[in-house]
Amino acid sequence: MIARTLLLSAALALAPAPAAAEPAPAKSAAPEGGSAFDWEIGTWATVVKVRQNPLSGADAYWSEYRGTSVVRPLMGGRANFVDLSVSGDAGKIEGGSLRLFNRMTGQWSLNYASAAGGELTAPVYGGFDAAGRGLFYGQDRVDGRVILVRFIVTRVSADEARFEQAYSADGGVTWEDNWIAADTRLPAA
Repeated sequence: MIARTLLLSAALALAPAPAAAEPAPAKSAAPEGGSAFDWEIGTWATVVKVRQNPLSGADAYWSEYRGTSVVRPLMGGRANFVDLSVSGDAGKIEGGSLRLFNRMTGQWSLNYASAAGGELTAPVYGGFDAAGRGLFYGQDRVDGRVILVRFIVTRVSADEARFEQAYSADGGVTWEDNWIAADTRLPAA
């Protein structure tokens, strides 16, 4: 997944932004929140589309990648790890996303690291609504600008999931998709 969840270029740097500009992340509606990602444990075929020119004002230029995501539970279900490996004409993306549930805040943090750059991107925070849709927000930098990041996790069915990441350079008024992943569960080995 994410992330999949939040696959941002390793070139992005952490940057503080005014808290007022960032939407308030949702608390998880799942039981105790910590089981919100349990449905995703397993191996998935992943098709990822990545916008190569985010927030440039130019027409979208997308690259497509195919491969797998393996999601493993950690710490008794209060965390999980997504191992992503996809490739396409534009190259290969390998990375991992550590998702941690915070019992104090009732929120998840999604933390992506790129194998290419060896850097951890800024996390996004949030949870799942009563319908099971995950909504996560954070902030990062693109081309020196502080931007907002939104990550949406949608469980389409028991064997299908969709992950969408978008950037906003105007405080969340408008959003531009830059990462879309469609996952299909693979049979257990």
